[in-house]
Amino acid sequence: MSETYDVLIIGAGPGGYVTAIRAAQLGFKTAVVDREHLGGICLNWGCIPTKALLRSAEIYHYMQHASDYGLSAKEVSFDTAAIVKRSRGVSGRLNGGVGMLLKKNKVDVIWGEAAIDAAAKGNEPGKVTVKETKRVEPPKGAKGAGTYSAKHIIVATGARPRVLPGIEPDKKQIWTYYEAMVPEAMPKSLLVMGSGAIGIEFASFYRTMGAEVTVIELLPQILPVEDAEIAGIARKRFEKQGIKILTGAKVTKVEKGANSVTATVEDDKGKTQSLTAEKLISAVGVVGNIENLGLEKLGVKIERGIVVTDGLGRTNVPGVYAIGDVAGPPMLAHKAEHEGVICIETIKGLHTHPMDKGKIPGCTYCHPQIASVGLTEGKAKELGFSIKVGRFPFAGNGKAIALGEPDGLIKTIFDAKTGQLLGAHMVGAEVTELIQGYVVAMTLETTEEELMHTVFPHPTLSEMMHESVLDAYGRVIHT
Repeated sequence: MSETYDVLIIGAGPGGYVTAIRAAQLGFKTAVVDREHLGGICLNWGCIPTKALLRSAEIYHYMQHASDYGLSAKEVSFDTAAIVKRSRGVSGRLNGGVGMLLKKNKVDVIWGEAAIDAAAKGNEPGKVTVKETKRVEPPKGAKGAGTYSAKHIIVATGARPRVLPGIEPDKKQIWTYYEAMVPEAMPKSLLVMGSGAIGIEFASFYRTMGAEVTVIELLPQILPVEDAEIAGIARKRFEKQGIKILTGAKVTKVEKGANSVTATVEDDKGKTQSLTAEKLISAVGVVGNIENLGLEKLGVKIERGIVVTDGLGRTNVPGVYAIGDVAGPPMLAHKAEHEGVICIETIKGLHTHPMDKGKIPGCTYCHPQIASVGLTEGKAKELGFSIKVGRFPFAGNGKAIALGEPDGLIKTIFDAKTGQLLGAHMVGAEVTELIQGYVVAMTLETTEEELMHTVFPHPTLSEMMHESVLDAYGRVIHT
C-alpha cells in the first residue's frame, strides 16, 4: 500500500492523536501510525486506568470509614478481578473514542511498525515504511503495511519503563506499571522502587487495598520534583497510613523466590538490609521510544536519549519533527498534547511560541493528592528571587471540614519585588482539580493584587487558594 500525505505522525498517544486532529482542522491531509494502542500508554496503560484503580481504592477507603459520616457499611470487601475489569473497561471505552475522533476528522490510521527512510527534500516528500505488526488486531478501517510519503513527519512515539540491570521485570515477582495495573490477586506485601508519581500512586493504591508497602527512594526526598515542604507533609500522611518509606536508599541486588522477592537495600551511609515481599514494582522513570525509527540514519540530533528540538518541534533535519516524551521532560500527556499543537501550527505558518515548561502543572493522584506548577520555594531562592510565601491549611476551610478532609496545605510563592506568582504547591483532597486556577493565573501573568481581588465562591476548596495568596501578604482571614 502507498499513499501521500501532508503530515504523517508516528505514534497515536495523546501527543500524536491530538496533533493529528489539529492538523486535519488546519486543512492538512493527515495520517497517524501506531503499532499497538490508539491513545497510547497514557490512555491504555497509564494515566487513565490508574485513575480508575485509584477511584476504586478511594471508595473502598470511604466505605471502611463510613461511620465517620454517620453511615454503616458492614463486611466491606473487594473483588480484584472486578476492579481490574472496570479499569480496563474505562480504557477500552476511551480507546474507541479516540478512533471515532480520528475518523470524524478524516485522519487515516495506519497500523504497523514505522521507520523513516528519508526526510522531505525540495519537492520530494519524506518516505516512511510501515511493517506489519502482530502485537494487537488493528482498528476497523486502518490501513496496513506499505510505503507512505509525507512532507512533514512527526515523531510522537512516547516512552516505556526504564529497566535497571539486574532488576529486569519478569511479569511475576518484578513488575512495571503494566503488571501492577492488572494483578490477578492483591499482593499481601509490596516493595516499590522509586517515589515519583508512578511509584507513589501504586504505593497508595496497594496500601489502601491492604498490602504492606515499602517505598525505596534514592534521593533524600520522596516526590523529588515537588516542593520539599509539600513532599514532607505527604510523607507524614503516607507513613500514618502505614506505608514504610526509605529515602537516600538504593536497591543493590534482587533475589527471586518461588512466591517472593528479596531486595538488598543500601542506605546513604553504606548500611544494608534485606527486605522481602510478594512483589516488587520498578518505578524508576521512563525512557523515550527512539529506536528503530531511522533517526540516526537521517542524522537527527539525539542527546541522552532525547530528540533535540528547537522548542517548536523542529529537529535539525528539515521535515522531521518530535513531540512528547521523545522530545524530553516533563514526560506528561498534557505537555505532549500542547507541544504537538505548537508544532503543527508552526508547520502551518501560524504565529507560535515555544512552550513555557515552567507553567506545566504536575499532578499525583495518591491519597492525599499532590499538585504543583512553577518554582518550588527552594528553586526560587536558588535563582535569587526575593520571595513572599503564603500558606493556608485545609483545617481552616469549611468545605474541607465538611468533606471530612481537614489535612492538607496550599502554598503560593511570589516575587516580592513584582508580585509575580512564581509557583503554587498543594497537598490534600482534590488538589489536582484546583491547580489549574493557578496555571491560568500564571499564564495570564496575574499579580498578587489581581488574585486578592478575585471573588472565590463559598463554600469551596478553592477559597484556600485565595487565602494562601492573602497569607503571603499578611492579609489572611481564616487562620
